Amino acid sequence: MKTRIETLISQIGEIIVGKNEAVQLSVACLLARGHLLIEDIPGVGKTTLSHALARSIGLQFRRVQFTSDLLPADILGNSIFDREQQRFVFHAGPLFSQVVLIDEVNRATPKTQSALLEAMEENQVTADGATHPLPEPFFVLATQNPQNQIGTFPLPESQLDRFLMRIGLGVPDRASERALLLGLDRRQLLKDLQPSLNAETLREIQHAVQEVHASAALLDYLQDLLEASRLRHRTGLSPRAGLAMLRASKAWALMQGREMVLPEDVQAVGIAVMAHRLGQDLESSGESGRALAQSLLKTVPVP
Repeated sequence: MKTRIETLISQIGEIIVGKNEAVQLSVACLLARGHLLIEDIPGVGKTTLSHALARSIGLQFRRVQFTSDLLPADILGNSIFDREQQRFVFHAGPLFSQVVLIDEVNRATPKTQSALLEAMEENQVTADGATHPLPEPFFVLATQNPQNQIGTFPLPESQLDRFLMRIGLGVPDRASERALLLGLDRRQLLKDLQPSLNAETLREIQHAVQEVHASAALLDYLQDLLEASRLRHRTGLSPRAGLAMLRASKAWALMQGREMVLPEDVQAVGIAVMAHRLGQDLESSGESGRALAQSLLKTVPVP
């Protein structure tokens, strides 16, 4: 199982050069049954990473470009009257796919953004009073530009909390950028990319993640992190954030070939899981969410 995961990471790493940590976190998010938000400036490879991850796992894939004029029905689907059947028939939108890439999610209006809430939390969509289940597995990959850029609508806290992780890519180092300049076109590499996992194998690995053991001492450490965040932030981390941290830590442990979670697994995924939930609305220090997450990981005693 570890070999399969390493093959997946290596395959994506051939396209996203010099960003091994971001690739590993992306895979951990997938294995933990979470949704991933990639935030960074345009042109650093957010969409390329999303495409590479989607193509590598061999699932049904749809891409949705969010714009300011996009409506909820454009992604959820709508009911159209069928004359032959003499009734309204629901026509599923692009959200009904196993992997959904939402490009520039913060360019859509809050009304359209909120259409994702039920889908990302409950794996279902309610339209015209009827509930429609989404495919299994269901994985949302979203990219967004920094909020200070023109034409963006900030994601509300409730929407951010639906994402298990938020990661950034940043510009590559000089050696990695040279490899990009001299290498093949990324679009051609994506076109030639072959799946290294299928749906059945992915489900097996996701089930194995759930079976990874977390000791009482590890859970104490996790709760200490949650309590410390509530002392330093207006609201702190919610119980849902604690569950997210545990799932992500289990996935990271399995990726390392272990059947037991260690504190170092929590620290490896901690910033990606905590930072976007802590935000920047702090009453005391005025730290950013990332800075506070780093501070918590440094100051809370490790068992």
